[in-house]
Amino acid sequence: MLNLKDINWKKPGLFAAGVAFGTAGIKILTSDDAKKLYTNCTAAVLRAKSCVMKTATSVQENAGDILAEAKQINEDRAAEAEVVDDFCETEETAEDTAEATEE
Repeated sequence: MLNLKDINWKKPGLFAAGVAFGTAGIKILTSDDAKKLYTNCTAAVLRAKSCVMKTATSVQENAGDILAEAKQINEDRAAEAEVVDDFCETEETAEDTAEATEE
């Protein structure tokens, strides 16, 4: 015959507690207060996303400006180098011509 003292009540007790907490959890998660909490959290996340997107856009614009300025600096240096090279070639040609006429 089945003796109730011989039954290990730990496992059935844990199962019953799980069912009770699960049922209570579902009730809590679907309550109006919980829905308000979810709504407020979602709104906060959307505000944070908006802030991050504004910052990212600003960083991209600044990076574009920096790139354009860097290209302009390189173009200016290249143009300056051409002028210096032309000047040096002109001086060398004038010296060569002067030496040739002296001889």
